[in-house]
Amino acid sequence: MSTIVPALRGVSAVSASSDIRVMVVDDAVIVRSLMSRWIEQAQGLTLAASLRNGLEAIERLDEVNPDVVVLDIEMPGLDGISTLPRLLERRRDLVVIMASALTRDHAEVTLKALALGAADYIPKPAAEGGMITSAAFRRDLVEKIRALGLHRRRRRPLPQTYMKRTITSATRKPVAFERTGTLRSAIAETTPGTFKLRPFSVMPPRVLLIGASTGGPQALSKLVPRLSAVADSAPILITQHMPATFTTILAEHLTRASGRPVHEAIHGEPVVAGGIYLAPGGKHMTVVRRDRETSIVLDDGAPVHFCKPAVDPLFSSAAGVWSSGNLALILTGMGVDGTAGARKIVAAGGSVIAQDETTSTVWGMPGSAVSAGACSAVAPLEQIAPRIVRMFSGAAS
Repeated sequence: MSTIVPALRGVSAVSASSDIRVMVVDDAVIVRSLMSRWIEQAQGLTLAASLRNGLEAIERLDEVNPDVVVLDIEMPGLDGISTLPRLLERRRDLVVIMASALTRDHAEVTLKALALGAADYIPKPAAEGGMITSAAFRRDLVEKIRALGLHRRRRRPLPQTYMKRTITSATRKPVAFERTGTLRSAIAETTPGTFKLRPFSVMPPRVLLIGASTGGPQALSKLVPRLSAVADSAPILITQHMPATFTTILAEHLTRASGRPVHEAIHGEPVVAGGIYLAPGGKHMTVVRRDRETSIVLDDGAPVHFCKPAVDPLFSSAAGVWSSGNLALILTGMGVDGTAGARKIVAAGGSVIAQDETTSTVWGMPGSAVSAGACSAVAPLEQIAPRIVRMFSGAAS
């Protein structure tokens, strides 16, 4: 049965209007009921509708007026991948989170959905019973809805911010950027309006490290094809928050997009120039140097920041291996993963670049690193690859 929650609810309309309105679309009754209950119980969220298929979602989109849609991939009649472009055609700013099973077929479809405009995805436990008992799935679902919904609301009504350089990098002192306007991200709302950027390392980089989460697959698909000149002379190591199977498909997609082999890292393999290594889902990727050879170590330890793989283990281990030769890039993503590792990289003499807020799906991870004072630059996605290529060629940053 479909459920519609009106946009206004009498005396409660004032408080409800500030909530993020969520539409759940899933043909499985148990799944739909669980998600709906969790959303209703979450602070700041309102269940706007609980629907059975894509056709209902399209027909009732204007009536329900959601901020976020959680959209199942497999549904009778009109499935998720067919529904997605029709929803976005009518509401370009709509946030759609794809609900996907942990299978190869679903991973393929999910990455296609991200390319078509879905903001993110949520991997569902293998069985409905697993979903009932999975506290991690519930937490991830609610956090993604809240973060993406808030980001959408901040981006619509507020003017773009800009940054004004107040100290030049030629001073070799921390570079301060005065941020004028309203700071919109969850991180930025709790920090002053001035970022202090560090000077870049005077040593040319020898390895590129990349960390990403929400919005990362889309960003990597644009970035990696433009890094061929870097991959010719240096290794590239990437940690993207993703489960197993999904990272396999992502590696294949990046290989096709870039024309260079991108592969899931293998425990014990050497790290060499020309290699592009992706942390496999369910394992932390770190590096170790023995007898002058650097190799991959896959760690089956506990999640870090609820993530496995996580960015911090890679960055932290790289700081001890390449010291001032590290150049790390923190792309779009929720949370604070990467900040602790970024601090270790700069303490060892390396440098960190963060994707800017405007081009990030969520400015959590990069915003956290910037606020911590660990970054030497904050740049739009389209400007990052040319800058990195120049740095690896020996040009000034």
